[in-house]
Amino acid sequence: MKCGWRFVLCFLFLLTVCFVALKRHLQDIYDQYSAGAYLAELLRQHGSDYTAPVPNHGSEGDKVIVMAKLEEEHTEWVEQELPDWQRAIYTVNPTQFSEDKHVLTTPMNKGHESMAYLTYVIDNYDHLPSTIAFLHSHRSGFFLAWHVDAPLHDNVAAMRSLQLDFVQRNGYVNLRCNWNPGCMKSHRKNAHVTEQVFREIFEGTSTPPRNTTISTPEDNPTIAAASRTKQKFLEIPDRVGAACCAQFAVSRDQIRQRPVEDYIKIRQWIMDTDKTDAASGRVMEFLWHVIFGKEAVYVTVVLMQKSAIAKFMVSAEKASTRAFPASVDSTRVRHGCNLVHLSLATPASRKLLHTPPSPVA
Repeated sequence: MKCGWRFVLCFLFLLTVCFVALKRHLQDIYDQYSAGAYLAELLRQHGSDYTAPVPNHGSEGDKVIVMAKLEEEHTEWVEQELPDWQRAIYTVNPTQFSEDKHVLTTPMNKGHESMAYLTYVIDNYDHLPSTIAFLHSHRSGFFLAWHVDAPLHDNVAAMRSLQLDFVQRNGYVNLRCNWNPGCMKSHRKNAHVTEQVFREIFEGTSTPPRNTTISTPEDNPTIAAASRTKQKFLEIPDRVGAACCAQFAVSRDQIRQRPVEDYIKIRQWIMDTDKTDAASGRVMEFLWHVIFGKEAVYVTVVLMQKSAIAKFMVSAEKASTRAFPASVDSTRVRHGCNLVHLSLATPASRKLLHTPPSPVA
């Protein structure tokens, strides 16, 4: 009898452990995919009083969507739903016998979307529009586009919500504001961006890593020019964090904070590295914010002040649990980039924050 009870207790204990572990895993997936918000929006749009938004059929503005696609992927939705945006859509795997000379292509199919992103910047550096949005080729979908914060994970909704004046003020805006994955505390010891990788990418650029032994004014004309003014260096970070997943908007002025040679050098790293297509693309995913002048750990925070909504980009140290205590409610708000679901902190933590510049003298 005693053995029977011991068996039952052990079984219940193991069952409890499995339940707790599974619950945490499911909660993590629920948060990443914004499952509740997705379902609510799906039901709302199937309601009888729902009216679908109409595309803005105005002329193309001073803004462009840059995208990488496989030849078999359909991206007509960009022109159909976002006709007020210019388009630069790169086919990364064109067939050998393709005769369309107007198809944009990349030097090679590696680094996922980063090869197309960098190729656009390099080829158009001297005549960029004021706002450049870098997007994936998929429009929407619960599994395919789960990383898009907008209703139904729809990139069209995200782009229609994009506040261009905020992009101009901030320079760089990640189009995903959910910290999970990419910027949770447990994610910031990034396995992809090692010290060696960081050095390989930024050595030889206008912002070499501090204490570098390769990038010297004598070796590189770009570094030499910078040293005659005020050389900028990047601290080699022990943690790297930003919301995934390589969809963002950047201003022309922010791109030109770096010389075009920097982007050529970074693209060459992708081409030369032994890392695979997926691995090199993942490295770039967690470095775009650094390339465009933000801190290695860069967090999006939405703060409520009375009836107004304020959005600030802050260092992760200031957005720690100490600065932002346990949430009191969850609210969906429209802000600088799109729709985000974020737990709001207590009133004591609702204060203005700022982001110090990433490069240091």
